[in-house]
Amino acid sequence: MRMTGAQALIKSLEMQGVEVMFGLPGGAILPVYDPLLDSSIRHVLVRHEQGAGHAAEGYAHVTGRPGVAMVTSGPGATNIVTPLLDAMMDSVPLVVISGQVASSSIGTDAFQECAITSVTQGITKHNWLVTDAADLPRVVAEAFHVATTGRPGPVLVDIPKDVANAEMEWYWPASLDELDLPGYHPQTMGDPEAVRAAAELIVRASRPVIYAGGGILKARAADALRQLAERTGIPVVTTLMARGAFPDSHQLALGMPGMHGNYTAVTAMQRSDLLIALGSRFDDRVTGKISAFAPEAKVIHVDIDPAEHHKVRRADVAIAGDCRLVIEALLGALDGLGLGPAGAEPVPGSAAAGRPDLAPWIAQLHDWQRRYPLTYDRADGGLLKPQMVVETLRDLTPDDTIVVAGVGQHQMWASQYWRFDHPYTWVNSGGAGTMGFCVPAAVGAKVGHPDKTVWGIDGDGCFQMTAQELVTAAAERIPIKIAILNNAYLGMVRQWQELFYEERYSEVYLSPDLPDYVKWAEAMGCVGIKVEHPEEVAPAIEKANGIDDRPVVIDFRTDAFEKVYPMVPAGASNDDIIVGPAQGEGGR
Repeated sequence: MRMTGAQALIKSLEMQGVEVMFGLPGGAILPVYDPLLDSSIRHVLVRHEQGAGHAAEGYAHVTGRPGVAMVTSGPGATNIVTPLLDAMMDSVPLVVISGQVASSSIGTDAFQECAITSVTQGITKHNWLVTDAADLPRVVAEAFHVATTGRPGPVLVDIPKDVANAEMEWYWPASLDELDLPGYHPQTMGDPEAVRAAAELIVRASRPVIYAGGGILKARAADALRQLAERTGIPVVTTLMARGAFPDSHQLALGMPGMHGNYTAVTAMQRSDLLIALGSRFDDRVTGKISAFAPEAKVIHVDIDPAEHHKVRRADVAIAGDCRLVIEALLGALDGLGLGPAGAEPVPGSAAAGRPDLAPWIAQLHDWQRRYPLTYDRADGGLLKPQMVVETLRDLTPDDTIVVAGVGQHQMWASQYWRFDHPYTWVNSGGAGTMGFCVPAAVGAKVGHPDKTVWGIDGDGCFQMTAQELVTAAAERIPIKIAILNNAYLGMVRQWQELFYEERYSEVYLSPDLPDYVKWAEAMGCVGIKVEHPEEVAPAIEKANGIDDRPVVIDFRTDAFEKVYPMVPAGASNDDIIVGPAQGEGGR
């Protein structure tokens, strides 16, 4: 069957099971938008290409399926560079289709020309410049395979306008053998000897901690993680990217570690004698000063990307493989060492029979939890506390509400004070720390799960970067809800200036009234609500929850002087964690 490259592209996306894409048309990509009219694929017209990328990320986060975005050449392509970086840092499967000037014009500085494959080489798993329409089905199949296998991540397919218009004979690759991906062979099964060595370390440890990262969620390994924790009785910390991978309500849950993690999670890692790192990469925000990080701990590091092994912290046992499959193999190895199902006594005479008693370690953790809980001053002249807003929002929404955050203080408060008991209910920008992520990502999350409540928790600084995507939400009838924790500052920057720059507040003040967020929301087709006093918080949230035919924006006027605690100062040891403002300069 003869068809154009553009038609082949759309048909190839349909063959990949794509149901929705986010995009914005322009000259170079116009040939592809024409057959989209006859396609089963839903297209969500965004107001800025960055919004297309973040919306596709939000969709991918909550569904596990690759997010798809389509943009035109030149500025259309460069506007989606930030989402590509974001997806690369957080291992999000993202497929971006970009238009390109005609092949004969490439290299001539033609109108809206950009060598986007060169620009994105370092922030995609792989990218393609298609020079022959006949290659399109194969390239699309390759792109989705690369984006979704191994360590997930973003890919880009750049299509010159003449290639989109050229005719080709339709086909579809019948198997992976027809793809042209030399050297790409992700390792999913862990080495059995390494798995057994890891199991032996586990049964010998007296102060072990499971350090669960976002790879748990990417591997669909939440159930396996819970089995491992319950089988071994080992407590679990969940990084910012792994919130929800292990239920916060579980007795073995320690919560989030890192620069703004809770005291128990941070200190448990510091005092551990074994860290079982599962799909985590020893990010600097978790480790603090690396030379002082968990000094007595042996390390088991499971990651599907072997490049992560020994990159930051040398592992005693490094296992390359899919987290779920490796955990399942590890459970089998523990069986072999005599450590059976949860609650069962170790087999007499086995390696597990001589296992150290973890009771003193668990008692120490419980003592830290009792002595150093997350806390804030709830009575400070009637000022609206951002933590109280998050807690009230948490308590008045369904248990499986999807929470999407921007980046900054509000992100940390959301992660700290929400209770995540379900995987894939927390969406945020981790590695790249992308301000402006919240609103478009919430749009994508709601498109992915239209049956679930989606709340975005944003800051006033972040909101102003991408708020135009609320027009998208209103026009497309995507009823997300946004809570702006409006403190009139770039809050996290202000916090650092206060603590480390002698309160020299350089260029961080935003003004509480410019813009008028209620009027802005209403102008974008949303319901706008303003909250200034604590007693107004719950009624406003309940009103928002009752609106399901359009987006809602609540402007919460919060205390500008509130800071995020605990805090480990940048470059300091995790032992220097500041639990609260009463500590002044630092220390516990």
